[in-house]
Amino acid sequence: MRRYLFNLLIAIDQGGNAFLGGNPDETISSRVGKAAMGGGWFAVAMRRLIDWLFFNLTGERDHCAHSIEWDEG
Repeated sequence: MRRYLFNLLIAIDQGGNAFLGGNPDETISSRVGKAAMGGGWFAVAMRRLIDWLFFNLTGERDHCAHSIEWDEG
């Protein structure tokens, strides 16, 4: 059941990325992580927000950097 919920959350995340014009097989965190490496202020701000959320919810540091899918997007 836990794996099912995890997979469902990934599908929602990828669907949200596709809705926002991104690759339907890439997560928002991966897309933001890549964009933040380019230094754009909005991408950096979003990376900080997402990283903060994941740190407070799961204890994971640098979520966006760890989520980058180089073969997607």
